[in-house]
Amino acid sequence: MSEKIIVYRKVDEQVLNYLREYAEVVYFEKLTPENMDEFYSELETTTVLLGSLLKIDESLLNKAPNLKMVANSSVGYDNLDLQALKSRGIIASNTPEVLNETVADTIFGLILSTARRMPELVQWVKNGEWNENLTEEYFGVDVHHKKLGIIGMGRIGQTLAQRAHFGFGMDIYYHNRSRNLEVEERFNATFCSLDDLLQEVDFVCLLTPLTKETEKMMGYEQFKKMKPSAIFINASRGKTVDEEGLIQALQDGEILAAGLDVYEKEPVDKNSPLLSMKNVVTLPHIGSATSETRLKMTMLAAQNAVAYLTGKEIPTEIKVKLETH
Repeated sequence: MSEKIIVYRKVDEQVLNYLREYAEVVYFEKLTPENMDEFYSELETTTVLLGSLLKIDESLLNKAPNLKMVANSSVGYDNLDLQALKSRGIIASNTPEVLNETVADTIFGLILSTARRMPELVQWVKNGEWNENLTEEYFGVDVHHKKLGIIGMGRIGQTLAQRAHFGFGMDIYYHNRSRNLEVEERFNATFCSLDDLLQEVDFVCLLTPLTKETEKMMGYEQFKKMKPSAIFINASRGKTVDEEGLIQALQDGEILAAGLDVYEKEPVDKNSPLLSMKNVVTLPHIGSATSETRLKMTMLAAQNAVAYLTGKEIPTEIKVKLETH
């Protein structure tokens, strides 16, 4: 068995056993400063790299002369330098679809908990401060029958729209690179420009992938266009938002509140003003973090790897054209 796979994130034993049927598996439950030398040593003779979040660029690829495939165990792949991989003939894959429902659950949880101020009020009760009838200063805002704006109407956006439209009677507005007539018919959704969406809706959900075009696409000027009563939700990537602009907009009352699962820097800086704001719900990037979904993701990544090793079509290969200058 000449092929070798490095798995560099915690996975279920059944995933490892499946991979071991096809290749030698070197398993790092977690990459740390203490085991990086060992990781780089194994990388020299590795065919497939399976995991997520690790920055895979020219610097790392120079340490992996035999690498033929990167199986990313996530839907996002902004950690991959796709051009560097393509130029070396290295195949890449990701794990879309299997996490749509779970991530949409998380996003809607952020919408509800931010609108109804649930984390703040949970802490209020636990602190023993509930000693009288609830007064208006603790009231939240309704979610049902409001206007939801989705920036990035991909698979997860559509799954979120389904919950919002059919479950909560919300009007759906969306901004996307292109119109989706099926989405418009199914959810009675309205396609609009980014500016029109920001000015019209009560909840703005950012769901775009991180690209050169989407980096910091939401900044102070965009937040100023939102209603003062509107709530912003980010479940895409932290760098799609200018975090300083978001903080300033919250401090200036340009928007009512924010619900965040991602940040410019992760883990988020413990001194970030976002952590001390009562009107900001902060989650630790848990969009797909359930045991069931993470197993499906890592198993799909493993199936992609095995498909490559056995010369079969890779189920969710990332297709990219090589840039020319």
